Amino acid sequence: MSWQAYVDSNLIGTGKVEKAAIFGLDGSLWATSADFKVAGAEVQKLIAAFKDTSDIAPNGLYLEGKKYVYLRSGDNSIYARLGAAGVTCVKTNQAVLVGHYGEDMQAGDCTVVVESLGDYLRNSGY
Repeated sequence: MSWQAYVDSNLIGTGKVEKAAIFGLDGSLWATSADFKVAGAEVQKLIAAFKDTSDIAPNGLYLEGKKYVYLRSGDNSIYARLGAAGVTCVKTNQAVLVGHYGEDMQAGDCTVVVESLGDYLRNSGY
């Protein structure tokens, strides 16, 4: 399966994720939904935050030029909100998945979808 198919089918296709992208741990774009434009510097800060949240915790996580308020993180995940919308970001062995949920969507539903794909990719070596 192509990386774009993961975005289109496994993330957006669930109806639980509004916009999504997959980036390599080097910051390269592997796949994205057409309406999700994350700048390279924003991706680099997100990737760095998986090791150290001291920058995004007080200053927020910026995606598409918008400031998301950092909520919490785990070993392989970062959660942030922008009003009633937000993102679930999941790190795998080789990539970072970003799933955005809209104001009319449930954060928990998006989290389950993105985390599940992250678990699958980690177990597959990615």
